[in-house]
Amino acid sequence: MNLNIFMELTFIFLLTIVVSGIMRLLKQPLIIGYILSGVLLGPFFLNVVQSTETIATFAQIGIAFLLFIVGLNLNPRQIKDVGKVSLVTGIGQVLFTAILGFFISRWLGLGVLPSIYISIALTFSSTIIIMKLLSDKKDLDTLYGRIAIGFLIVQDLIAIGILMILSAVPNGISLKELVVGTIFKGIGVLIVLGAVSWYVLPRLTNFVAKSQEFLLLFSIGWCFAIASLFHYLNFSIEAGALLAGIALSLSPYHHEISARIRPLRDFFIVVFFILLGSQMVFDDITRYIAPTIIFSLFILIGNPLIVMILMGFLGYTKRNSFLAGLTVAQISEFSLVLIAMGVSLGHLEKEILALVTMIGLITIALSTYMVLYSNSIYPLVSRYLSVFERKGKKVDEHRYNKRNRYDIILFGYNRIGFDILHSLKKIKKKFLIIDYDPNVIINLSKEGYDCKYGDANDVEMLDEINFKKVKMVISTIPDIDTNLLLINKIKESNPKMIISVVSHQIDEAVKLYEEGATYVVMPHFLGGRHISTMIEKNKLDMNKFIKEKVTHIEHLKKRRELGHEHPKHER
Repeated sequence: MNLNIFMELTFIFLLTIVVSGIMRLLKQPLIIGYILSGVLLGPFFLNVVQSTETIATFAQIGIAFLLFIVGLNLNPRQIKDVGKVSLVTGIGQVLFTAILGFFISRWLGLGVLPSIYISIALTFSSTIIIMKLLSDKKDLDTLYGRIAIGFLIVQDLIAIGILMILSAVPNGISLKELVVGTIFKGIGVLIVLGAVSWYVLPRLTNFVAKSQEFLLLFSIGWCFAIASLFHYLNFSIEAGALLAGIALSLSPYHHEISARIRPLRDFFIVVFFILLGSQMVFDDITRYIAPTIIFSLFILIGNPLIVMILMGFLGYTKRNSFLAGLTVAQISEFSLVLIAMGVSLGHLEKEILALVTMIGLITIALSTYMVLYSNSIYPLVSRYLSVFERKGKKVDEHRYNKRNRYDIILFGYNRIGFDILHSLKKIKKKFLIIDYDPNVIINLSKEGYDCKYGDANDVEMLDEINFKKVKMVISTIPDIDTNLLLINKIKESNPKMIISVVSHQIDEAVKLYEEGATYVVMPHFLGGRHISTMIEKNKLDMNKFIKEKVTHIEHLKKRRELGHEHPKHER
């Protein structure tokens, strides 16, 4: 083993720990700490990153794992629900951003070719960063999260196509040969992969899943094999990893696979962000300060506005349009690759790479805050966003309730809500289920339950609910800020209501009690209480424990069918 690389990685991670620790103390996103660590480790400061090729390989593995997990959660049956809006929004945003970006570049005095490159670079947003942020917020299953993932993937496909065309220029390949070859190869691979995922993988995973270690090994091998195949066929590794995940998404074990791959993804993706920061270029940037600010504002404000206009035109609510719009408020790693390729082809000067790099650093940093704190930003601007919303019924409202009055309202169906629902049916009270996952709402409505799509963080949605006649509200959402908002809104109109919420931290539970919660459910402690009750009830009677076991296995099978996943750790 090369000890120089090991020592280099040791220093890289030690510095990253320090910088990320400072970010943690300041309550800032850790992604900012990773990127800043990379900047400090780069050639303009400590100049530590020397084994670029090895570290780039680690980063590539992280990207592959990230997109593999994205694919695992992109069940083809669910993609069709957001396919139209993702396609229209993705293509529309690329076109409008490119056109406006070109005219801004020309207005700033840049040449035609640099303006073309810059305008195209500004159209792409970072799927990797947004995926990490949405995952941290647990918003991957929300409607806006799925739409955002959809149009970001559309952007990536466009970016990959452009990069393939540019890469063919020095090799003398004609555009016709490139396009025809790509289409035929792409269709062939998709047909074969689709057949394998439909007919072979379900049976294969049933055999493999008998051993959890073997399931992990098989999943990694499958991801790498498909990604390598795509690379061999001159497609991108990223596209291969994504499709490898989608192929396994039809497996009943895709949640287990995702949970086991996630720690590997988290390790390698940190390396990607460090590498991204270390490659920031700052040479001769002083004369580009004004263009940097103008382009950054265009990305931070203009791109979200374009998405909001397009989604509003398609009939979506202003809240989903706003939240999805914030996900395009930065440029992508593809943007930097595109400009770097332009420099290598002699089309651009290095100063343009410095300009786009600075735009990347600014927009990635600021958009991270915008996405993470979007639920706090939205109430401040919601009244001004009505112009982006069409009048009449919205396609994303998903209202499946007829009554105006309910005895009980349940916020959040998954995991804990699954058991609560059975108890609500037994006491024969009128109840309404509110969940932010549109698929959950659609499935519950088919079973005849009164339900509504909505997010407990949405103040406007809470204002629509008549809490005065409600006798109990149950929240299965573990986020303390969401539960505090819910408690305050309820107390404003009905101080005597029973309010039950969930928490995973003792200090947070005490805070919720102080603010007015009637009872705080702490699942981890309840587990210990449940087993102690079983011991008192069954004593040492094996038959009674076997009976409990059979009941539990049936319960777990039902939950697995519904896609429920028990978290290893939650805040």
